[in-house]
Amino acid sequence: MFIVKRKHLLIFTIFFLLLQNCQLKEPTKTHGINYLQNKYKILEVDKTNSNDVLNILGTPHTKSLKNDNTWIYFERTLTRGEMHKFGKNVLKSNNVLEIKFNNVGIIKSKKIYNKDNMVKVKYSDLETQNSVSKKSFINGFLQSVREKMYGKNKF
Repeated sequence: MFIVKRKHLLIFTIFFLLLQNCQLKEPTKTHGINYLQNKYKILEVDKTNSNDVLNILGTPHTKSLKNDNTWIYFERTLTRGEMHKFGKNVLKSNNVLEIKFNNVGIIKSKKIYNKDNMVKVKYSDLETQNSVSKKSFINGFLQSVREKMYGKNKF
């Protein structure tokens, strides 16, 4: 019979828990086109046409509202954060490819935006008053009667 001391059992469980979190491969979640940077390098301005782009990248995720000759592709990769971030998802890459075609269907220009050169959007802290959601006098009166009836306001 094999007898394990408590000290050895404690060391074994701690060692097991530490090894359980070790991974050889980084866990990632990808949305969109994988390796968009590499495929961007294959496309050539004034040489590649829209059919070649469809073969390389597939159908565009979105087209411009103003111009059907502007196609947009996305790549977003999330990974698990470090221990000090408590395992929250961290944005690893966020690439957007914009391709503009001329009237014949040949690439006129191509731009790729990554998470470093995207503009940070600042939102205003001001709040607007909404007159539609204000309660009417009757609604407020009935609400107070309900509260008194069900005993939410104790005197």
